[in-house]
Amino acid sequence: MLDADALLAAARRPLLIGVGGGGDVAATLALSEPLSRLHGARPVVGGVSWERIAVDRHPGPRRIAEIADVAEELAPAVVLAGAETRVSRTEDGEEVRFAESRAAELSGESTVLVDPSEGPRAVAEGLGAAIERLDADLLVLVDVGGDAIAHGDEPGLSSPLCDAILLAAGAELAERGVTVLGAIFGPGCDGELAVEEVLTRVAEIAAGGGLAGARALTEPAAAALERAVERIPTEASALPLRCFRGETGVAAIRGGRRHVELSPLCTLTFFFDVLVALDTAARLAWAVRGAASLEAANDVLGDLGVRTELDLEREALSPGS
Repeated sequence: MLDADALLAAARRPLLIGVGGGGDVAATLALSEPLSRLHGARPVVGGVSWERIAVDRHPGPRRIAEIADVAEELAPAVVLAGAETRVSRTEDGEEVRFAESRAAELSGESTVLVDPSEGPRAVAEGLGAAIERLDADLLVLVDVGGDAIAHGDEPGLSSPLCDAILLAAGAELAERGVTVLGAIFGPGCDGELAVEEVLTRVAEIAAGGGLAGARALTEPAAAALERAVERIPTEASALPLRCFRGETGVAAIRGGRRHVELSPLCTLTFFFDVLVALDTAARLAWAVRGAASLEAANDVLGDLGVRTELDLEREALSPGS
């Protein structure tokens, strides 16, 4: 059984990846704060090359070939991003910097940017190469909200694809002997799974022996999160900060399409064993584990009756929409 407290305290070079794209990297900055302050670690943070269409009017992630001013290419699917890393050319001529670029600007350190286009195995190969290149000794896959461990039939679920691919990749790395922790930051804060649904999924993982522990925001971590959300466009990652400051009630996000019940529960992060998660709650990650590409993974979820963020973005950007 994995012990998150022991693993996080012992890690000298942890790699924390936000698995859902967009502003998930802000959560990695909050989680990395106590690792450096309390344990003397040198964390590396990162995320996925998939911005929400409010930032980049392009459906799906950007491939590595579409990314300009990278700091270093670590593997075919993984690069280091600096403050100026951006989409090389957008359809409407707008400059698009990734959330990870903004995180690099904030921290003064390069961040990791993962392209999930070629599916879980390619992501696993890329992250494995990045771990070796960076001399990382722990991989933490961070999901804001909890849709990474969804069953697929939750009524609010709308962006499970990227999370499923990254979690499946993490499970493959764990099978190869890499130490991998999954993390749910701010349960319910993305407005997809309700808090009760997230807690039920976490309980399923716990029943399988895979719950590795939990931590709450502290004032220094909340301050790091506050600095992050000032620069990184995100709604979901900002809600745990509002809850830490004592806010309660219902918050509307996504232009009023989603609502989140604010409470102290939102300040928690649950850590878990990704292999146990795939065997229990994370049914969508288990379903896509053999997919040869993001498109193939999307087809797998579609066959299960699950609509994904890729489907929704394509509909939103289609002519006449």
